[in-house]
Amino acid sequence: MRASGILLGINSLHGKYGVGKLGKEAREFVDFLKKSEQKYWQILPLSPTGYGDSPYQSFSTRAGNPYFIDLETLEADGLLMPEDYKDVQFGDNDRYINYGTLYFAIYPVLRKAYKRFKPDGEYEKFLEKNKDWLPDYALFAALKDKNGGKPWYEWDDQLRLAKPDAVEKARRENAEDVGFYIFLQYEFYRQWFALKKYANDNGIEIIGDMPIYCAYDSVECWMEPELFDFDEDKRPRFVAGCPPDPYAEEGQLWGNPIYNWKGMEQNGYKWWIDRIAFVTEIYDVLRIDHFRAFAGYYAIPGKDKNAVNGIWREGPRMKLFNSTNYWLGPKRIIAEDLGFITDDVVQLLKDTGYPGMKVLQFSFDPSCGSPYMPCNFETSDCIVYTSTHDSDTAKGWAESLTGAELRLALDYCGVKSRGELPDALLRLAWSSVAETAVTQMQDLLGLGNEARINVPSTVGLNWRWRIGSEDLSPQISDKLRRLTETYNRAGWERSKQSDRERGYVFGD
Repeated sequence: MRASGILLGINSLHGKYGVGKLGKEAREFVDFLKKSEQKYWQILPLSPTGYGDSPYQSFSTRAGNPYFIDLETLEADGLLMPEDYKDVQFGDNDRYINYGTLYFAIYPVLRKAYKRFKPDGEYEKFLEKNKDWLPDYALFAALKDKNGGKPWYEWDDQLRLAKPDAVEKARRENAEDVGFYIFLQYEFYRQWFALKKYANDNGIEIIGDMPIYCAYDSVECWMEPELFDFDEDKRPRFVAGCPPDPYAEEGQLWGNPIYNWKGMEQNGYKWWIDRIAFVTEIYDVLRIDHFRAFAGYYAIPGKDKNAVNGIWREGPRMKLFNSTNYWLGPKRIIAEDLGFITDDVVQLLKDTGYPGMKVLQFSFDPSCGSPYMPCNFETSDCIVYTSTHDSDTAKGWAESLTGAELRLALDYCGVKSRGELPDALLRLAWSSVAETAVTQMQDLLGLGNEARINVPSTVGLNWRWRIGSEDLSPQISDKLRRLTETYNRAGWERSKQSDRERGYVFGD
């Protein structure tokens, strides 16, 4: 069925406490989506942010971000008093996250909640269900604190190499801090599943995001080095990135360790089966980031300073997905098939049956041959986007267009000025044959690159933008609802009801 949704990370929700939370503001956004007749809320990874505040460089593939824990919910549960957090400075700008301020402000507040916490049966069930990853993650987080935030590969050798005696000694010596970090995960997931239930009860499904790679400074790399292409000293032989292109002459050096795919194959891809089982429980639909690496991935020597000398290697392809399908059954998955796409990626997409992504900003090649141009869509089984977290906003994109690309965009969208292009891009997405259309909240609001989420391969000014409460206005909701109804993404019966509410009359 044709449907649509909004892309907005939890961090970008409005609220008083420096960053988006899982409480009433998140429910207000669900209410906005429902009133606007949307089906999906697409979010960014929920994981704790690491280097550069990026959710794609996380300390864990399974942990939730403590920043998102709602403080007012903790107060309602008797774990916080108003004086514990109401006057704390979590940032100085409601529109942009100050991660430095947030880091130093939030944990003292959460520790006060932990001191009042009393474990119960629900907590014990959570511990049992998550025993395969939670104790190691909590120890990892506690040891990072003890080591002044240094990455695990700069700890003393016994802990760096995760020697069993050293690890068990660290568990005993840091039991209080380990307990604190376990508590944070319990509270995070308790609040997350309550929010997800609220969304689902209101007809909204969550599209979650799974980064393909682990950060080097992660609990997985520390405790499970056999998963990665490491040398005997747990240093990456090769790391991930992208080859040089006209936009990046030295390519992109991401630095994430490459997987030991041969070793994973030998044990039936158990780690991936467990990971996909976990994330498909916390989301309704899963978007897999950088899907093309499952077909073929770019491996850069670990000691290199740029991506020039990388080589392409064959990925696991259908061997992995045959295993996940066998053990888990079919899952609702979106393949992020952007970037350098070769025949093997196209074939893998067909073999898996997963819908791919079409980003309209890539459409306007003057040759008119772009596969992202709606008239060239080969199937409706795809997800069309006006922009993504890694691109310009629609307005920022329109302002950057020149020459033949600008002329084609104007002609194709049927408008006369670049100022009309952002709304035209929305109409183009919603009117396309794609089964699902998604826009960033910034594009719906008509905002420029001051609201851009991320510029790849840069650090310092990313992942910061937030909406304001005024952005969820009846006028914006009505704009989105009309668009959705016009292009039959709300369902005919819903559309008739909506028009009756506005005074229109239809025959049966």
